[in-house]
Amino acid sequence: MKLFIYRTLPICLIMGSVCFAAPEPAIVPSQGQWTMDVEFTHPQQILLPVRGNIQPERFWYTIVTITNNTADDISFYPKCDLMTDTFQIKSAGTSVGQMIFEGIKKRHQSQYPFIENLEKTGNIIRQDEENAKDIAIIWPDFDAQARSIKIFMTGFSNETVTINHPVLKENDGTPIQVYLRKTLELSYDIESESGTRSDTNLVFKGKRWIMR
Repeated sequence: MKLFIYRTLPICLIMGSVCFAAPEPAIVPSQGQWTMDVEFTHPQQILLPVRGNIQPERFWYTIVTITNNTADDISFYPKCDLMTDTFQIKSAGTSVGQMIFEGIKKRHQSQYPFIENLEKTGNIIRQDEENAKDIAIIWPDFDAQARSIKIFMTGFSNETVTINHPVLKENDGTPIQVYLRKTLELSYDIESESGTRSDTNLVFKGKRWIMR
Protein backbone atom coordinates (compact mmCIF):
# COMPACT_ATOMS: atom_id res chain seq x y z
CA MET A 1 0.00 0.00 0.00
CA LYS A 2 1.42 3.36 -1.00
CA LEU A 3 2.27 5.89 1.69
CA PHE A 4 0.53 9.28 1.31
CA ILE A 5 2.11 12.20 3.17
CA TYR A 6 -0.21 15.02 4.27
CA ARG A 7 2.21 17.51 5.75
CA THR A 8 5.14 19.75 4.96
CA LEU A 9 8.33 18.15 3.72
CA PRO A 10 10.56 16.97 6.58
CA ILE A 11 12.76 19.57 8.21
CA CYS A 12 15.81 17.49 7.38
CA LEU A 13 15.27 18.36 3.72
CA ILE A 14 15.11 22.05 4.55
CA MET A 15 18.37 21.84 6.46
CA GLY A 16 20.05 19.58 3.92
CA SER A 17 21.45 20.18 0.49
CA VAL A 18 18.50 18.81 -1.46
CA CYS A 19 17.14 21.33 -3.95
CA PHE A 20 13.39 21.26 -4.10
CA ALA A 21 10.98 23.67 -5.77
CA ALA A 22 7.40 23.33 -4.62
CA PRO A 23 4.64 24.26 -7.07
CA GLU A 24 3.00 27.67 -6.86
CA PRO A 25 -0.74 28.22 -6.30
CA ALA A 26 -2.79 28.66 -9.45
CA ILE A 27 -3.02 32.21 -10.78
CA VAL A 28 -6.46 31.44 -12.19
CA PRO A 29 -8.38 28.98 -9.97
CA SER A 30 -9.81 25.90 -11.62
CA GLN A 31 -13.54 25.23 -11.56
CA GLY A 32 -14.55 24.26 -8.04
CA GLN A 33 -11.50 25.80 -6.37
CA TRP A 34 -12.03 28.53 -3.79
CA THR A 35 -10.01 30.73 -1.46
CA MET A 36 -11.66 32.67 1.35
CA ASP A 37 -10.92 36.33 2.02
CA VAL A 38 -8.51 36.57 4.96
CA GLU A 39 -7.57 39.57 7.08
CA PHE A 40 -5.16 39.25 9.99
CA THR A 41 -3.60 41.16 12.86
CA HIS A 42 0.14 40.94 13.40
CA PRO A 43 1.10 38.50 16.17
CA GLN A 44 1.40 39.85 19.68
CA GLN A 45 2.23 38.29 23.00
CA ILE A 46 0.22 37.86 26.14
CA LEU A 47 1.43 36.78 29.58
CA LEU A 48 -1.16 34.92 31.63
CA PRO A 49 -1.26 32.60 34.63
CA VAL A 50 -1.71 28.93 33.81
CA ARG A 51 -3.38 26.55 36.22
CA GLY A 52 -0.79 24.55 38.16
CA ASN A 53 2.10 26.93 37.47
CA ILE A 54 3.37 29.58 39.87
CA GLN A 55 4.77 31.85 37.16
CA PRO A 56 2.61 33.15 34.29
CA GLU A 57 3.37 31.82 30.82
CA ARG A 58 3.86 33.65 27.55
CA PHE A 59 1.75 32.98 24.47
CA TRP A 60 1.60 34.49 20.97
CA TYR A 61 -1.54 35.00 18.97
CA THR A 62 -3.01 36.53 15.86
CA ILE A 63 -6.64 37.27 15.06
CA VAL A 64 -7.86 36.40 11.58
CA THR A 65 -11.13 37.45 10.00
CA ILE A 66 -12.29 35.03 7.31
CA THR A 67 -15.12 35.75 4.91
CA ASN A 68 -16.69 33.22 2.60
CA ASN A 69 -17.48 35.06 -0.61
CA THR A 70 -17.92 31.86 -2.61
CA ALA A 71 -21.26 30.62 -3.87
CA ASP A 72 -21.62 27.90 -1.22
CA ASP A 73 -21.07 27.14 2.43
CA ILE A 74 -17.66 25.51 2.72
CA SER A 75 -15.86 23.06 4.99
CA PHE A 76 -13.21 24.51 7.30
CA TYR A 77 -10.39 22.32 8.62
CA PRO A 78 -7.57 24.71 9.56
CA LYS A 79 -3.98 23.97 10.55
CA CYS A 80 -1.79 26.83 11.74
CA ASP A 81 1.93 26.41 12.46
CA LEU A 82 4.59 28.83 13.65
CA MET A 83 8.15 27.99 12.54
CA THR A 84 11.30 29.74 13.76
CA ASP A 85 14.55 30.14 11.85
CA THR A 86 15.97 27.67 14.39
CA PHE A 87 13.59 25.06 12.91
CA GLN A 88 11.29 24.86 15.91
CA ILE A 89 7.66 24.31 14.92
CA LYS A 90 4.73 25.19 17.17
CA SER A 91 1.21 24.10 16.24
CA ALA A 92 -1.63 26.42 17.19
CA GLY A 93 -3.65 25.20 20.14
CA THR A 94 -0.90 22.95 21.53
CA SER A 95 -0.73 23.35 25.33
CA VAL A 96 -3.16 26.29 25.10
CA GLY A 97 -6.10 26.16 27.50
CA GLN A 98 -9.45 27.95 27.34
CA MET A 99 -8.22 30.36 30.02
CA ILE A 100 -5.67 31.77 27.56
CA PHE A 101 -8.35 32.39 24.96
CA GLU A 102 -10.53 34.10 27.55
CA GLY A 103 -7.67 36.49 28.34
CA ILE A 104 -7.31 37.36 24.65
CA LYS A 105 -11.07 37.74 24.27
CA LYS A 106 -11.19 40.17 27.18
CA ARG A 107 -8.33 42.21 25.72
CA HIS A 108 -10.09 42.61 22.35
CA GLN A 109 -13.76 42.51 23.32
CA SER A 110 -14.49 46.01 22.02
CA GLN A 111 -13.10 45.38 18.54
CA TYR A 112 -13.93 41.67 18.23
CA PRO A 113 -17.03 41.05 20.38
CA PHE A 114 -17.75 37.68 18.71
CA ILE A 115 -14.21 36.35 18.56
CA GLU A 116 -13.89 32.55 18.55
CA ASN A 117 -11.16 30.17 19.61
CA LEU A 118 -9.64 28.27 16.67
CA GLU A 119 -10.04 25.05 18.63
CA LYS A 120 -13.77 25.65 19.12
CA THR A 121 -14.68 27.04 15.70
CA GLY A 122 -17.07 24.87 13.75
CA ASN A 123 -16.13 23.13 10.52
CA ILE A 124 -18.56 25.04 8.29
CA ILE A 125 -18.07 28.63 7.13
CA ARG A 126 -21.30 30.01 5.76
CA GLN A 127 -21.29 32.35 2.79
CA ASP A 128 -21.64 36.14 2.79
CA GLU A 129 -20.04 38.87 4.91
CA GLU A 130 -22.69 38.62 7.62
CA ASN A 131 -21.26 35.19 8.49
CA ALA A 132 -17.61 36.29 8.63
CA LYS A 133 -15.68 34.86 11.58
CA ASP A 134 -13.07 36.47 13.84
CA ILE A 135 -10.80 33.70 15.10
CA ALA A 136 -7.97 33.77 17.65
CA ILE A 137 -5.01 31.56 16.68
CA ILE A 138 -2.74 30.94 19.67
CA TRP A 139 0.74 29.41 20.06
CA PRO A 140 2.92 28.72 23.10
CA ASP A 141 6.08 30.82 23.36
CA PHE A 142 8.79 29.89 20.86
CA ASP A 143 12.58 29.65 20.93
CA ALA A 144 14.08 32.77 22.52
CA GLN A 145 17.14 32.41 20.27
CA ALA A 146 15.06 32.77 17.08
CA ARG A 147 15.63 35.83 14.92
CA SER A 148 12.74 35.32 12.51
CA ILE A 149 9.52 33.34 12.27
CA LYS A 150 7.09 32.22 9.61
CA ILE A 151 3.42 31.51 10.22
CA PHE A 152 1.64 29.02 7.98
CA MET A 153 -2.17 29.01 7.88
CA THR A 154 -3.90 26.24 5.98
CA GLY A 155 -7.61 25.63 5.49
CA PHE A 156 -8.58 28.92 3.88
CA SER A 157 -8.54 27.35 0.40
CA ASN A 158 -9.39 23.96 -1.09
CA GLU A 159 -6.62 24.14 -3.70
CA THR A 160 -4.35 21.09 -3.43
CA VAL A 161 -1.67 19.36 -5.46
CA THR A 162 0.09 16.01 -5.24
CA ILE A 163 3.81 15.82 -6.04
CA ASN A 164 6.61 13.27 -5.88
CA HIS A 165 8.84 13.42 -2.81
CA PRO A 166 12.34 14.45 -3.97
CA VAL A 167 14.09 11.76 -1.88
CA LEU A 168 11.83 9.22 -0.18
CA LYS A 169 10.65 6.22 -2.18
CA GLU A 170 8.27 3.30 -1.88
CA ASN A 171 9.53 -0.27 -1.63
CA ASP A 172 9.10 -0.63 -5.37
CA GLY A 173 11.33 2.40 -6.01
CA THR A 174 8.60 4.85 -6.98
CA PRO A 175 8.59 8.26 -5.23
CA ILE A 176 6.35 8.69 -2.20
CA GLN A 177 3.43 11.01 -2.92
CA VAL A 178 3.26 14.31 -0.98
CA TYR A 179 -0.04 16.16 -0.61
CA LEU A 180 0.25 19.97 -0.51
CA ARG A 181 -2.43 22.52 0.34
CA LYS A 182 -2.65 26.20 -0.53
CA THR A 183 -1.28 27.97 2.55
CA LEU A 184 -1.01 31.59 3.68
CA GLU A 185 2.57 32.35 4.78
CA LEU A 186 3.35 35.37 6.99
CA SER A 187 7.01 36.32 7.60
CA TYR A 188 8.44 38.33 10.50
CA ASP A 189 11.85 39.38 11.77
CA ILE A 190 12.38 39.53 15.53
CA GLU A 191 13.87 42.59 17.21
CA SER A 192 14.49 43.42 20.86
CA GLU A 193 16.33 46.53 22.09
CA SER A 194 16.80 45.32 25.65
CA GLY A 195 17.15 41.61 24.92
CA THR A 196 14.29 40.75 27.26
CA ARG A 197 11.42 38.58 26.06
CA SER A 198 8.76 41.13 27.00
CA ASP A 199 10.50 43.68 24.75
CA THR A 200 10.43 41.40 21.70
CA ASN A 201 9.03 43.12 18.62
CA LEU A 202 7.95 41.39 15.42
CA VAL A 203 8.68 43.25 12.18
CA PHE A 204 6.39 42.27 9.31
CA LYS A 205 8.31 41.23 6.18
CA GLY A 206 5.47 40.12 3.94
CA LYS A 207 2.79 37.60 3.08
CA ARG A 208 2.27 35.20 0.21
CA TRP A 209 0.27 32.14 -0.77
CA ILE A 210 2.32 28.96 -1.16
CA MET A 211 1.72 25.23 -1.58
CA ARG A 212 2.81 23.46 1.58
